[in-house]
Amino acid sequence: MIHFELDEALKGLEVYCVGGAVRDDLLGIAHEDRDWVIVGATIDEMHQRGFRPIGRDFPVFLHPHTHEEYALARTERKTGHGYTGFEVHAAPEVTLEEDLARRDLTINAMAQDSAGQRVDPFNGLEDCHAGILRHVSSAFVEDPLRILRTARFLARFRPRGFAVADETMTLMKAMVLEGEVSHLVAERVWQEIERTLSEPDPAAFFELLQQCGALNVLMPALDEVLAAGLARMSLAAVPMARWALLTADLSSEALTALCERYRVPGEWRDRALMVVRSRALLPACPDAEQVLAWAQAMDAWRRQSRLDEVLDMLSIGNFGLPVASLEQAIDQARMISPQSLMAQGYQGAELGRMIEIERLRAIEHVLAQE
Repeated sequence: MIHFELDEALKGLEVYCVGGAVRDDLLGIAHEDRDWVIVGATIDEMHQRGFRPIGRDFPVFLHPHTHEEYALARTERKTGHGYTGFEVHAAPEVTLEEDLARRDLTINAMAQDSAGQRVDPFNGLEDCHAGILRHVSSAFVEDPLRILRTARFLARFRPRGFAVADETMTLMKAMVLEGEVSHLVAERVWQEIERTLSEPDPAAFFELLQQCGALNVLMPALDEVLAAGLARMSLAAVPMARWALLTADLSSEALTALCERYRVPGEWRDRALMVVRSRALLPACPDAEQVLAWAQAMDAWRRQSRLDEVLDMLSIGNFGLPVASLEQAIDQARMISPQSLMAQGYQGAELGRMIEIERLRAIEHVLAQE
């Protein structure tokens, strides 16, 4: 049970802890963040109690002392496409049940008051125990972001035996057919993907999107090569490596377009592209010239730590490349000292040519020992 007390700023208000904290408490999962809803209060009353408004789209306030966020109970009415196409209504007459009804899944639509009394109008407790991700109401179809959120929760909870309810899958397929998914904002799509890549079973996210048809709308190039990418991704633990291994079968052009479409951070994009280009540049048994050309394309001499990360990804992905030999060859080539060659009288273009020759010799020496 979640324990909390109402301090002076909150006394006399109808305050509930809602959503994820209540769910995780029931599942025995440690949680730090809590979401709060206040029923029956007005914006003016919140101001008078010292709460500071921060909500742009609906009334959310910072507690004057703890600085936690408290939202007034609200309802939402669909007015347009996408997750932003809603009209919000927050007023003292909005009930807790009405506020919970606008939420996505039953396991996220529970609340608890300071006395420990749980409010569960949509049987979230039962679905928690049964391991079911089920939509709260038919209003689920009004927000396409709920498809991604459901997929992310599946990535989190499938190791605990959770699955998506058949009727919820039916709704998601209908939403895809009606074109709602195409209205999703790029930044929100990537936000859900990035969060998913830190979950215990990120493959569940992409499998669900494929099953309901959303992946073909959002990432058609990835949809075509998903199975191999998921198998490799499951071998990695670091989110950025998971992304690189998931997209490793795309062409450089397709991967670049995908990253541009969803504004993928440059570091994530670059690592993934380096994996794709490494596979294109390196055969299973490369010769010294191929290794040198690859190293130069990877900017190996200036960006050592970045290349080391990519070599780790290539090793995890089991692409059939001689990663250990590549590591040794690059290490030896890095030991070539431009200063010693300059001391021998080389300079300018000739110095550059001699550095390349010596690096090539170092790589040849390593490969010859294999």
